[in-house]
Amino acid sequence: MIFYSIDYNPTIKKIFFLISTTILSMAELKTNSKTDTNNKKLVLVTGGSGFIGSHCLIQLLNSGYRVRTTVRSPNRVDEVLATLKTAGIIPGENLTFAYTDLTKDEGWKDAVAGCEYVLHVASPFPPGIPKHEDELIIPAREGALRVLKAARDAGVKRVVLTSSFAAIGYGHKPQNKPFTEVDWTSLDGDGVTAYVKSKTLAEKAAWDFIATEGGSLELSVVNPVGVFGPALGSDFSTSIQIIQRMMNGSLPALPRLSIGAVDVRDVVDLHLRAMTAPEAKGERFLAVAGKSMTMQEMGKVLKSKMGDSAKKVPDGLLPDWVLKLMSVFDPAIKQIVPELGKIKDASNEKAKRVLGWSPRSNEETILSTAESLVKLDLLKKK
Repeated sequence: MIFYSIDYNPTIKKIFFLISTTILSMAELKTNSKTDTNNKKLVLVTGGSGFIGSHCLIQLLNSGYRVRTTVRSPNRVDEVLATLKTAGIIPGENLTFAYTDLTKDEGWKDAVAGCEYVLHVASPFPPGIPKHEDELIIPAREGALRVLKAARDAGVKRVVLTSSFAAIGYGHKPQNKPFTEVDWTSLDGDGVTAYVKSKTLAEKAAWDFIATEGGSLELSVVNPVGVFGPALGSDFSTSIQIIQRMMNGSLPALPRLSIGAVDVRDVVDLHLRAMTAPEAKGERFLAVAGKSMTMQEMGKVLKSKMGDSAKKVPDGLLPDWVLKLMSVFDPAIKQIVPELGKIKDASNEKAKRVLGWSPRSNEETILSTAESLVKLDLLKKK
């Protein structure tokens, strides 16, 4: 038997070189093909500096998409990049910015140019009560229509609109069955705040637009309950403020509130599934982890797993009259007074069945929120 040395036998060396080059080229072609499938698709995310928006950027970039995001001014660019860096992402040329405002027409044509999909996440959600409800309603509704019109004119395939459980579960009489996607908030009912109106009217306007003026543009809608999960900085959801206040000692006791919870990472995952799945065309999807949790249940989860970080979480129940008195001085509390004692469950059956969605548990969602607040040193009282 003769053993050949590849290094010293030119013929065999050449054959091995050709074989190895071919294999590497095929592997590279296969890899690039998979990456390019997404890289050729540009996705616009409105409101990339916000809590949900920033998590959308993370998942899209990690999935190989090119991403453009809207911010209201160039001053927010560094903030967005710093947030992504916190998550370990340096996007480079895969992320670009467009400067737009939901209340103005300028910039939207350029923002959607060349995009295959749009995730319309941006919508006002202030911590207090606006002086007039139109301060929320008009930018939410008109902003959604601006995005849809620009997307239609640019030949975008599908828009995924971030709506809310607020467009589903408010203004109703108490009910035992979970809310589903067929339900709509009754704007004439009790406890319908300006924010609830803004989300309901914006979503209805979007569906009306698609039905009458949408052309070939497709629409899917995601309706999250309270969005928790890992904060990436000081700009996070109003829902996370609940955990923050429970842990930093701002609340002397816990009010009689029940809250539906979902992790922001699962909300974004549902957006991406709704963006590409043919079955999601023309559909709404509730984003909820499970049954609603009372604040007492949240407190028990925090105390059982967060150690000294949760030592300020109160055990006692706050009488309703105390919370109503506090609401006179705290606009954020004023918005939740109408919900005292109400239990509103929602079903995630449709998202699981149609899109194969599998959300994290309530406990994991609450703990990931708390852990991020501790890690980022965000538990100090302001």
